[in-house]
Amino acid sequence: MQQARPRDPLVLAVALGFAFGFGLTMLPLVRSGIPFRQALRLAVAADLFSITVMEIVDNAVMLTVPGAMAAGLASGVFWAALAAALVTAGIVAFPVNRWLIARGRDHAVVHAHH
Repeated sequence: MQQARPRDPLVLAVALGFAFGFGLTMLPLVRSGIPFRQALRLAVAADLFSITVMEIVDNAVMLTVPGAMAAGLASGVFWAALAAALVTAGIVAFPVNRWLIARGRDHAVVHAHH
């Protein structure tokens, strides 16, 4: 069995972050009858910048905490670093999202379709 390279968890984390971020935005749009492709375009327009900021900050924190990336899922180091990373990313993304909403971007884009 091939050993995971250090960047593999980051690639997976970023891919899942975007997939779940766009998916959670798209779900109510598709349920309300908006075609999938249109819902995807709305989700990308609404969330691309904020998810990008969250992913950059989240992964930067995880990379700076010693041992966090090498720790297993059963390790307190991993979960403490993950909690700190998510809180930090949320704090950084909050003013970004407020700025986007004030300019008619972010989730202001999708609220017209609910």
